[in-house]
Amino acid sequence: MRDIQLPGRSVVYGTKGVAATSQPLATQAALKILQEGGNAVDAAIAASAMLCVVEPFSTGIGGDCFAILSKGGSGNFIGLNGSGRAPAGLNLEALQAQGICEIDHSSPHAVTVPGAIDAWARLMADHGRLGLDHVLQSAIEAAENGYAVTPVIARSWQGLVPKLDASEGARRHFTLEGRAPAAGERFAVPALGRTLRAVAKEGARGFYEGAVGEDMVSYLSGLGGFHTLEDFKQVRCDYVDLVSTDYGAVDVCEIPPNGQGITALIMLNILSHFDIAAMAPNGAERIHVQVEAQRLAFELRDRFVADPNFAEVPVEALLSKQTAARLAARIDPKRALDDVRGAPRDLDRDTVYLSVIDEDLNVCSFINSLYYGFGGGLAAPNSAVMFQNRGLGFSMTPGHPNVVAGGKRPKHTIIPGMLRQRGGAFDGKALGAFGVMGGDYQPMGHTQVVLDMQALGMDAQEALDAPRYFFEGGVLSVETGVGEDVVEALRAKGHCVERAPGPFGGGQIALIDWQRGSLLAASEPRKDGLAGAL
Repeated sequence: MRDIQLPGRSVVYGTKGVAATSQPLATQAALKILQEGGNAVDAAIAASAMLCVVEPFSTGIGGDCFAILSKGGSGNFIGLNGSGRAPAGLNLEALQAQGICEIDHSSPHAVTVPGAIDAWARLMADHGRLGLDHVLQSAIEAAENGYAVTPVIARSWQGLVPKLDASEGARRHFTLEGRAPAAGERFAVPALGRTLRAVAKEGARGFYEGAVGEDMVSYLSGLGGFHTLEDFKQVRCDYVDLVSTDYGAVDVCEIPPNGQGITALIMLNILSHFDIAAMAPNGAERIHVQVEAQRLAFELRDRFVADPNFAEVPVEALLSKQTAARLAARIDPKRALDDVRGAPRDLDRDTVYLSVIDEDLNVCSFINSLYYGFGGGLAAPNSAVMFQNRGLGFSMTPGHPNVVAGGKRPKHTIIPGMLRQRGGAFDGKALGAFGVMGGDYQPMGHTQVVLDMQALGMDAQEALDAPRYFFEGGVLSVETGVGEDVVEALRAKGHCVERAPGPFGGGQIALIDWQRGSLLAASEPRKDGLAGAL
């Protein structure tokens, strides 16, 4: 248990439901739906819709969604890939003909067709109880009547105003006459409320077709994009078989490629060769081996992760024990590798992740994202749909498995996670949902949370509170919670260490305590959110 004389918060416990999100109104929306008889899927969609309104730079209906479900606490998880595809007319040759060597973050070519709304509609039809018309009402009210902006959101919003200035629709809908709202200031987006009303009434058709669909396509094609109404009408999410590995007393389960969840599993496999439990939780020895595992796993990610409908992704080989042993043998506990680069340097990344468990032990691990903050800063003028820029995940290298192509999904960063109990009286049962958002950082966040809970015995909140670190662009960035003595020890091992300019990620966790018959949840201290219980 944490030292209650120090700042922090406790894990939240309940018996009839728990929810954890990055904004209080979203957590309240989820709990309200549970109180009204909805299940975890209903509550997750309600919370995600609210976050599209109250944390609009991190997520939106113009983005993508992934989800993992457990019904009744079963370990037979259901995975859904709701990531969008490139428009059919987009390909490497078409871009090269325009002299484009790299897709710009604010280009219409970075806009893949949004997959989130189709995913919401499919989840609701197949697994929900109350219907989109019911669960979207809290978000609609907040969009139309306004809400009070919270402090962390206000601070992040402020830094993104220059991006919004580039698009008339973005500036009109997501600024107050050219400025960001301040903490505590009321903000409304009536046009977004109208679009959500169309979805509530007509389902996915109210988004991809009709006035909203025409507004989106007209805007993007007017910027030179290859998008057509047919591209939007053809959006389809997919149920997928999860990939997993075992660590400690759990199986860690992730959405397969085109998502990067497999990267976290590779890291865990590598780190199973090291005695993490014997290391100081935030010491140089533990940080070093975890960062080295990250660098090795990311090298494989960038070589192989792609849309499996367009390229062969060697999942079995990437997750094999032989691969893990070979990579682990490359790690020198005393010295940083000098031939592995890790992740690219990129601090503009925003997403929301949320976890919900209901009274019937249905578990939902849910993530929704625009990728960069406010995506590429492009918003449809009438519908207030802010577009993601997931096309940045494509490669522009001919022959690369992830090369840009029409109808193809890019390598994707957002990854919901799920844990399954291994061994003991509750072997094979769902343990719960977890995730740590933050662009490329996410596999590192997943790995750290699992290590902290499984190897070091931290509770869910302690695992989210722990200092974070990440290797990107040749630099090991560490949060302020990492001690200066640890920084110097890492430098002595050959790392180029810098203090991170901002926090890494934003996580939520919701778990089932099978032994005690209760539910528990924890929420990210780096965000405005909270965990709530019934």
